[in-house]
Amino acid sequence: MASSITIDSVEAFILDVPTIRPHVLSVATMRSQAMVIVRLVCSDGVEGIGEGTTIGGLSYGAESPEGIKLAVDTYFAPVLTGADATRPAAIMARLRREIAANHFARNAVETALLDAQGKRLGVPVSELLGGRVRDRLPVLWTLASGDTARDIEEAEAMLASRRHDAFKLKIGKRPLEADVAHAAAIKKALGDRASVRVDVNQAWSEVTAKRGLAMLADAGVDLVEQPIRASSLSGMARLTAMGRLAVMADEALYGPETGFAYAAAGAADVFAIKIAQAGGLTAARGLAAIAEAAGVALYGGTMLEGGVGTVASAQLFATFADLAFGTELFGPLLLTEEVLAQPLDYSDYSLAVPDGPGLGIALNPDAVAAFRRDAPARTTVLLSGQAKG
Repeated sequence: MASSITIDSVEAFILDVPTIRPHVLSVATMRSQAMVIVRLVCSDGVEGIGEGTTIGGLSYGAESPEGIKLAVDTYFAPVLTGADATRPAAIMARLRREIAANHFARNAVETALLDAQGKRLGVPVSELLGGRVRDRLPVLWTLASGDTARDIEEAEAMLASRRHDAFKLKIGKRPLEADVAHAAAIKKALGDRASVRVDVNQAWSEVTAKRGLAMLADAGVDLVEQPIRASSLSGMARLTAMGRLAVMADEALYGPETGFAYAAAGAADVFAIKIAQAGGLTAARGLAAIAEAAGVALYGGTMLEGGVGTVASAQLFATFADLAFGTELFGPLLLTEEVLAQPLDYSDYSLAVPDGPGLGIALNPDAVAAFRRDAPARTTVLLSGQAKG
């Protein structure tokens, strides 16, 4: 029997927040992050929030912040408005039937639905996803300045403050030898005090990757993420079979179906679980289940989301029995401004998973007003051409 509690309104807006430094990837250099926030208001007065965030506009994948907002406003909102707010699973099933793809938008909507339902029931989102087995998650830090000395200095500061003891390097823009020398120097400086991994973001050919894996293994690197194009299933399988160091699939994983194909082909040692890329928390949970059944290790990935998307990911990752390679839920730390009313607890090399109802967080209204793209003051500046990036 349907309840009388319905979704009254759906709002999507973009927050543009600067980053603390240029964040260099093989596909883009980020100087700010554009976060799409979805807010649902229900007839019982409960509100739910979610986030859809990608990297570098359309540089990373097929969805952009502007496209995510447009999809929510034009296609998702009419389905959501008037729907039974107490049945998130039924709503998501209808959305799957009526709207194809749009994984990032779908994730933002499902997060908002689960946030509202958790608040309504007085339980964290993790309990709606099977129940948490941990209250803190190990979190690495990405060293992405591209400057070896600066990256070593940054890593040493993180170790000294006990904030991070695992580091990922973004490589793939420079010649292989230069990238390996960069990674090797950082690993030598940090030694056994920290794990060092690299992310190539699909920049290498298979031939280059074979050389690169051998060289990185000799340098003491622990893992290489998506070294070649995501569509090369057989190539990823050949690299994984080399056994020189752990190979992780990332951009290749768009939900359980692609995860099944990768697991069946033995095309990765590790899966990066990203709730946005998978198409929502439920789909990401299904992807993780496939990995666990196939003996593939898990890693909690990120799209460099702000606080909302980071906590949504944390609520799911807290339910995983094993996280062999930890997580990279450092997105909020890359931003110059705090978008949550209460900052997240990053300490002892880990992130505390909020335990309040729903996501257990609230937006900082002052930050929303300051960074909302369609706020009157900001819109005037943007239209005048005075703001760039």
